[in-house]
Amino acid sequence: MARRRYVRRNGSKADGGSSWISYSDMMAALLLVFVLVLCYSVYQYFLMLETKTAELDEQSALLSAQQSTLDEQQATLDAQQLALNDQQVELLNKENELNSALTQLENQKGLLEEQASTLDEQERIILAAQQALADKESELDEANAVLQQQQQDLAAATILLGEQQAAMDEQQARLDDLVGVRTHIVRELTAALSQANLNATVDSNTGDIMLESAVFFDFARSTIKDSGRDLLNAFIPVYLGVLLQPEYTDYLGEIIIEGHTDTQGDYLMNLELSQERALSVATYCLQMSQLSQDQLARLQDILTAKGRSYSDPIYNADGSINMDSSRRVEFKFRLKDSEMIDEIREILSGHEN
Repeated sequence: MARRRYVRRNGSKADGGSSWISYSDMMAALLLVFVLVLCYSVYQYFLMLETKTAELDEQSALLSAQQSTLDEQQATLDAQQLALNDQQVELLNKENELNSALTQLENQKGLLEEQASTLDEQERIILAAQQALADKESELDEANAVLQQQQQDLAAATILLGEQQAAMDEQQARLDDLVGVRTHIVRELTAALSQANLNATVDSNTGDIMLESAVFFDFARSTIKDSGRDLLNAFIPVYLGVLLQPEYTDYLGEIIIEGHTDTQGDYLMNLELSQERALSVATYCLQMSQLSQDQLARLQDILTAKGRSYSDPIYNADGSINMDSSRRVEFKFRLKDSEMIDEIREILSGHEN
């Protein structure tokens, strides 16, 4: 009967796999052992009974004595029956234990299925993470390529910056050289004019020299007076003696004579007057017998006359225009590359700000 229940359970779960087959084999083996033991016991019983029956037939006289032995044997048989019952109870207990183990196995199977599902989910998560990692590696490769390009651009920019720095250093050296040359010229002009007792003021920054127009010209005239010629005869050799020195030849770019008027009259009339006065001074300088042929030739190359009308008047401390001082003749010199120097100064000044 127990085997029939087991077969039905086993039949209803035929898809249980190898675990169910092992369980069936074990139960069949146990039942086979039980049947063998039972058959052996029955066989022994009938063999003994047959023997005893033959002995009763042959030895009926010994029945009383053997009855006592038979009772003892019956008691032994009862004891064996009790032992067999105990074995059956133990077998039932084993079956219950096997059923409990089967239930536990089913629970473990469910747990394994849950773990398998969790493992599948984790595998999907791992695959997604691997894909994301591959995407990040691709982005990193692109970023590295961009970085390498930027490094190349930076290297090129560094080289260009070095070249520009070298050019700036060269320009700065040129600037320093020219500034130094201007400083030396201004210093020498101041000393030379002072030594010659000439009353002329040298601008300490530019080297410009301003001479009063009244010394050179009568009012509204452009013909040089005797006092003007005397001043030029004393001033020009000293002025050119400094500027035309061999050490300044490579630096001196231009000597400019500027004529300025006061603000009386219109601009064009004063422009013409200032231009004629500057030209008169320049013409006289180019005809001076005190100058050597080399000085005159050099002066012809670099001398310029320019009229400024009243575009640059001189002001008093109260802001009013000083008419006398505004009427003047100015001697200026320009070094080569001075425009470049002015630009560099503006750039450097802008960087410093």
